[in-house]
Amino acid sequence: MKEDINKPGAAPSGRLRKAMEPVAVVGLLLVAVGLVAPFASMGSPGWMEAFKWIFTAGALAFTAARIAAAVGRGESFRVRRLRRMEAWAGIAFCIAAFFWFYNTRNFSGTFLTFRMLNETIIFTLAGALIQIISSWMLSSALRKEQQ
Repeated sequence: MKEDINKPGAAPSGRLRKAMEPVAVVGLLLVAVGLVAPFASMGSPGWMEAFKWIFTAGALAFTAARIAAAVGRGESFRVRRLRRMEAWAGIAFCIAAFFWFYNTRNFSGTFLTFRMLNETIIFTLAGALIQIISSWMLSSALRKEQQ
């Protein structure tokens, strides 16, 4: 039975999910590069500014991809809930990016300190933990549904 993807609440096609997966991976890689790189160039304000934007772009790309993959009602309740949980990981990354901008503006230092990145690191770790748990549980749930 073919589903009408134009009606509200319809499940996104498998092509959309497959297209969003590489976007989410690239976003996650940008988040990782954006967070790790400032530690390598701690004293350079130019690099700090560049990696702040790289981190933010990755967080937004990851969140958009996970939200786009989470819409629809074509799957079981458990799988839909786990896909929404992956979207919450992206929201945690976006909150981390917000705190990076907020703290660099408030501390207005010429070099990066760990105090500036405290909340950013905490929310990034929380998002990573949510992503790890949800992807593991999603894999398990999809495997159980196929049996």
